[in-house]
Amino acid sequence: MDAAEFRESIEESMSVELDRLGSSKLLVALTDADLTEERVLRTAAESERAATETLETWADDEEHEDARRAFREYREQERDHYDRITAMLVDDEFDAGDAGPMHAELRSLETTTARLGGLVGRALVADRTHLQLISFFVNEGDEERADRFRELRSETAAQGDRAAELLADVCEESDDWERARTVAEDVIDIAYDAYADSLDELGLDPKPIC
Repeated sequence: MDAAEFRESIEESMSVELDRLGSSKLLVALTDADLTEERVLRTAAESERAATETLETWADDEEHEDARRAFREYREQERDHYDRITAMLVDDEFDAGDAGPMHAELRSLETTTARLGGLVGRALVADRTHLQLISFFVNEGDEERADRFRELRSETAAQGDRAAELLADVCEESDDWERARTVAEDVIDIAYDAYADSLDELGLDPKPIC
């Protein structure tokens, strides 16, 4: 298996969850139906801060040199993403929420293979989140903010691509690829379950209306 096949296999096996996470209901779930610009931006900023802290944890104890270098680079990139989002807020001082179930799972990962697989899963989830943020600001007639989230989307997708490429160096056997794939799928599952639970609490169905 190579990096492209790995990513494609996850997108295929998790197609239902990823499709639903890519729906317009995602921001409703993430903001508890408070679709004001301020709440949407704060929610996006909290996500970037959680990612920064996750990568900080990994960068501190990762043994694989190339992976450690990537985690440190991504940590700085996520910190920059946080700063770019909070710069759009009227008041950029606010209390951090908890990391959320997806990042709690990511922080529990200890092996290089698991962490890289987790990053691929997280990037696929983030891709859907950023797409909805772009759509939100397009609908608000704010192309400048939409363009900023397009940049963040592209940069985060590149993180997932590089993580998959690093897996090609780390995985020595098919079982290694399978373990990484299981982690990536678990990360997406956890993100989807949190999304579905949030909608359920709001009295909404996460399944698309046909």
